[in-house]
Amino acid sequence: MKLNILLFSIILTFLSSCNGQNNSKVNSKKENTSIIDITKVEIVKELGENIMLVYQDKQNNYWFGSSKDGLYKYDGKKTLHFTTKNGLPSNGIGEIKEDHLGNIYFNTGSGIIQSDGENFYLLQVNNLESNWKLEPNDLWFKDGWDSGYVYRYDGSYLYKLKLPKTKIGEDHILNNPNYPNPYTVYSIYNDSKRNIWFGTGGLGAFRYNGKSFDWILEKDVVEIFNDPNEGSNGVRSIVEGKNGDFWFNAEYRYSVYNNETLQSNKFYTRHKSIGSLDGKKDSNLDEYLSAVRDDHNNLWFVTYLDGVWKYDGTTITHYAVQDNSKDITLFSIYKDNQGDLWVGTHENGAYKFDGQTFERFKP
Repeated sequence: MKLNILLFSIILTFLSSCNGQNNSKVNSKKENTSIIDITKVEIVKELGENIMLVYQDKQNNYWFGSSKDGLYKYDGKKTLHFTTKNGLPSNGIGEIKEDHLGNIYFNTGSGIIQSDGENFYLLQVNNLESNWKLEPNDLWFKDGWDSGYVYRYDGSYLYKLKLPKTKIGEDHILNNPNYPNPYTVYSIYNDSKRNIWFGTGGLGAFRYNGKSFDWILEKDVVEIFNDPNEGSNGVRSIVEGKNGDFWFNAEYRYSVYNNETLQSNKFYTRHKSIGSLDGKKDSNLDEYLSAVRDDHNNLWFVTYLDGVWKYDGTTITHYAVQDNSKDITLFSIYKDNQGDLWVGTHENGAYKFDGQTFERFKP
């Protein structure tokens, strides 16, 4: 699945930097009023076309994030459509997350919104680059394309944190000053041991355990490189398998160890595993965009234009995702509270798996 950096830069433009936010140390939930009057939000009969993200909250409401048409909330009866016309800072939704108290967060690229489902607050940013910590209830968010920063929210304050420098990263910037920032974060993942992982655009992936930053460099993570002057497609997906192995959007799996069990200077072992998804030696299906583990411990992989693939540990099964018998471009896969699988797409709405096929969702 060879995709160039330009394409992905277009995909990520809706996650533009939040630098325009107030940098004072402010608990915005207590001191700001809701930026949206939910009583004035439009009720619609259907979702938009480019629904790239799906999320179900603890109250079983579904939230659908678009890259350019705002946010949708479906409660099982009606669908609300939130846009800049009724208070959103931007119509691009790059992330949807939920905290332990049931508050929902939307990364709009022009600000991170916290909501209790009825009120919506714009979080203010505290620039403390040295405030790298790892607390049980932290939420982490990506910054914009070509950034090199992430955000940590501890329940009261939103910290903007710069990724730690590496020699490889600094050399890359020095030798390629006009290229995208290799520290740009493409993916964030919480593992079963409460570590946080970050996949980058040009340096591979690293684990932060609250004390150290442990890197798996790009040459050990990425299988497909474009033109040498462009680099790779980056680490766009991280998922932990049932045995504790990790998968970084490619055909290898990784055994990862705690620092205290290290036997060498590496904290991981790289294993050849499933190979290309279609089993062909010269296939382009060596990488994927998004992955999830279902309730039966199967791994599901989403490709850009080649559908969805399930791996049960032995067998790989392909599921086409189509509109009018034509394959469509996909973006993400998500497992909801009931264990059902959803796919977000670039131009064709949201799709739900019925046990046999992925069908377009209609509220």
